[in-house]
Amino acid sequence: MSQFVYLVPLFPLVGFLVIGLGRNVLSRTLTGLIGCATVLASFVVSVMIFNEVRTPGFMPVTVRLFDFIHTGSLNISFAFQVDQLSSLFLLIITGVGSLIHIYSTSYMHEEKPHHFARYFSYLNLFVFSMLLLVLGANYVILFIGWEGVGLCSYLLIGFWFTNGDYNYAARKAFIMNRIGDLAFLIGIFWILAQFGSLNYADVFTRCQGGATAPVLTGITLLLFIGATGKSAQIPLYTWLPDAMAGPTPVSALIHAATMVTAGIYMIARSNVMYTLAPATQAVIAVIGLCTAILAASIAIQQNDIKKVLAYSTVSQLGYMFLGLGVGAYTGAVFHVMTHAFFKALLFLGAGSVIHAMGGEQDIRKMGGLRKYMPVTYWTFWVGTFAIAGIFPFAGFFSKDEILSHAYAHNPVLYAVGLLGSLFTAFYMFRLLSLTFLGKFRGTHEQEHHLHESPAAITIPLVILAVLAIFAGFLGIPEYIKPDAHILEKFLAPVFASSQEIAASASPAPGTEWVLTIVSLLLIAAVSIWGWTKFKGYTGPAKEATGFAKILENKWYVDELYDAVIVRPINALAGFLNKYVERGLDGIVNGAGRLVQYSSRQIRLLQSGQVGAYVLLMVIGVIILFIVQIFL
Repeated sequence: MSQFVYLVPLFPLVGFLVIGLGRNVLSRTLTGLIGCATVLASFVVSVMIFNEVRTPGFMPVTVRLFDFIHTGSLNISFAFQVDQLSSLFLLIITGVGSLIHIYSTSYMHEEKPHHFARYFSYLNLFVFSMLLLVLGANYVILFIGWEGVGLCSYLLIGFWFTNGDYNYAARKAFIMNRIGDLAFLIGIFWILAQFGSLNYADVFTRCQGGATAPVLTGITLLLFIGATGKSAQIPLYTWLPDAMAGPTPVSALIHAATMVTAGIYMIARSNVMYTLAPATQAVIAVIGLCTAILAASIAIQQNDIKKVLAYSTVSQLGYMFLGLGVGAYTGAVFHVMTHAFFKALLFLGAGSVIHAMGGEQDIRKMGGLRKYMPVTYWTFWVGTFAIAGIFPFAGFFSKDEILSHAYAHNPVLYAVGLLGSLFTAFYMFRLLSLTFLGKFRGTHEQEHHLHESPAAITIPLVILAVLAIFAGFLGIPEYIKPDAHILEKFLAPVFASSQEIAASASPAPGTEWVLTIVSLLLIAAVSIWGWTKFKGYTGPAKEATGFAKILENKWYVDELYDAVIVRPINALAGFLNKYVERGLDGIVNGAGRLVQYSSRQIRLLQSGQVGAYVLLMVIGVIILFIVQIFL
C-alpha cells in the first residue's frame, strides 16, 4: 500500500481544486461533503499504510514520482518517504484534520456559500501542504510543504479579511515566519554545499562520515531558527496568540495537527544531525524550556478563552523542544501526538462555547455553562485533565517522559519544567471553572440562547475526548510496566542511529517513581486550588495591578517588539518613501521630461518648408568647411 502513498496528499489537493474552482456554484452541503470526503479518504489510505508499516520487518520505502530538479550533478526527485515517523504523522494530520473538517460544516454554516467554499478550499490546501511536508524524502519537498502551511495560515488567519485587525494578525504571522524561513533556507543551501545532496538518506549517512562539529552546529542552528518561527518559540512566538483571529476550527488545525508541529517533525526527522551537534541541542533545550515557562506564566492572566489555549500551545511546544534538546526524540513525538488530541479537543470545545455565547470569548462573562452544555463541559473536562498531566490521561505519560529525561540530563531543567506544569494545571482549571462553573455572568439575551451544540460539533468532541483519555497508554514508561512502551518500539528504527551515537539517559526506576509521585501530588494540589479559587467567581473585584498586570500584558513583549523593531522600521520606511523614493522618482521623471522637451524642440526642425531645409544645409556645409580648415 505504501506505493500508493501519493494518494494521501492527492485527495486533499483535488478537494482544494474542485471546491476552489467551483466556489460560486457549489452549495454548502456539497462543499462540506467534498471537503470532508477527501480528507477522510486520505485518512483511510493513511491507516492502511500505517498497518503495513507496523508489520515486523518493514523497511522504509521511497516512492519516486518524477525528476524535480536535475542539473549537473544535482538530482532532486519529487519523492515521498514512508517510514514509522511519516506514517504516524499521516494518521495525526488526516485523523484530526477529518474531525476538524466535520466540525467546520456546522461551525461555519452561517457563512455565505462562496465564503464557505473558500474556507474549505483553504482548509484542504492546508492539509495537503502539511502532508507534503511530512512525506517528502528530501529537504526540498519538506520546504515546499513548509512554505505551503505558511501561506495557508496567512489565508485562514485573515479569512474574515474585511476586519483590519484580522488582516494585521495574518500579516504578522506571515512576516514572522518569513524571518525563520530565511534562516531555514540558508541551512538547506549549506546542507547542499556540504553534502552534495538534499535527500535524507544521503545527508544522514554523509554527516556521520566526517562532517565537522562546527559545520553541523551551524546547519542545525539555522534549521532550528526556522523551527522557532513555524513552531512559535522564543523569540518568534508572538504571532501564534494573534492567530486566534481566524475561525476557531482553523486555530484547532494550526495548533493540533499542522503548522506548529512542523518544527518538531523537522528536528525529529533530522535527529542524526542534531545528535551530532550537542551545542545546538543545548540551545534547543534552553529555548524550549524558556518558552514553556514564559508562555505558561502569560496564560495564567489571560481572559480570552482562545488566548489562554494559544499560550498553552506555545508552552506545550516548548516542552516538545525540551524533549528534542535532551535527546528524548520519542518523548517529543509522543507529546506531539497526545497534544494533537487534547489541544484539538480544547479548541473545538472553546469553539462550541463561543458558538453558544454568540461570539463572546471573555471567560469573565461566562460561567455556569455546565448545565446548558453537558457534552462540551465533560469533554472540556477531559481535555483539561489531559493537558494538566493528571494520571491516567494522555498528557501525563508524554509530559512525564520528557521531564524524566530532562532530569537525567540536568535536574535544573526538570525543576523549571515541573514549575511550568504547575502553571499549566492552574490556568487550565481556572479556565474550566470560570467557563463552566458558578453563576452565568453574561447578558440575559445570551443566557436565553444557551444550548448544546449540534451533533456535527459534539461528535468530534467525544471522539477526541476518548483519544485524550487512552492515547497515553501507547507510551507506558518502563518503570511502571517493563516493555510496554509501544510507541518507543514502533519509532525505534527512526532514532536507531541517534541512539548509537548518544543514547538518551533516563533516571533509575526508583528515582522516576519519586519524581512522578512528587509531580502528581503538586499538580493535584494546584489543580484543586485553581478549581476551588474560581468556581465561585462572580466578576473582577478590581483591575489587575503589579505583577498580575505584567502577566496580563504578556510581559510587554509585543510592546517591546513594537518599540525596538516595528516603529524603527516604519520610520525608516517613511524616510525612504518621503526622501529617497521621491528623489529617485524626481530623477527618473526629470530624465523623461527632458527627453520629451528635447524631442519637441528638435521636432521644430521638421517644418516641411524647403527654404528652411536649404538654409540648414548651407549652414551645415559652412560648418563642415570651417572644421576642415581649422581642425
